[in-house]
Amino acid sequence: MGISLSDITTKLIGDKRRWKQYKARTASLPTSHRTAVDGIERYLMYTGPSDGEQLMRMLDDLADLFEQSATDGTSVRTVVGDDPIAFAEEFKANYGLGSWLSKEQQRLVAAIDEADEADEADKADGHETPTGGDPA
Repeated sequence: MGISLSDITTKLIGDKRRWKQYKARTASLPTSHRTAVDGIERYLMYTGPSDGEQLMRMLDDLADLFEQSATDGTSVRTVVGDDPIAFAEEFKANYGLGSWLSKEQQRLVAAIDEADEADEADKADGHETPTGGDPA
């Protein structure tokens, strides 16, 4: 059984409605909090999940966090800390989502670890790692 046109329409309208509700919530934040949310939102849209439902869940929770901090009088810096990227990455990690970027970051770390192990094994076997120049 396929997806009906009404299913698609309902999903699109529902998602659009949810997006508009989220944007209305963030628009009502104090300027400092709204500016922070806009920046984090942009970062999450570029580095976060590709699934719209997961992204909206994250953004709704982000709005909750900043609405509560604004109500409590908590500063943006207190919420985010000194490293906004670390904050955004930790925020994403709370969702158990593997964005394509984090998967590639993990692959890069694994590749370098593997290369380092190979270097160590070569040294243990008495092989020197070439340092460049003419192989003669």
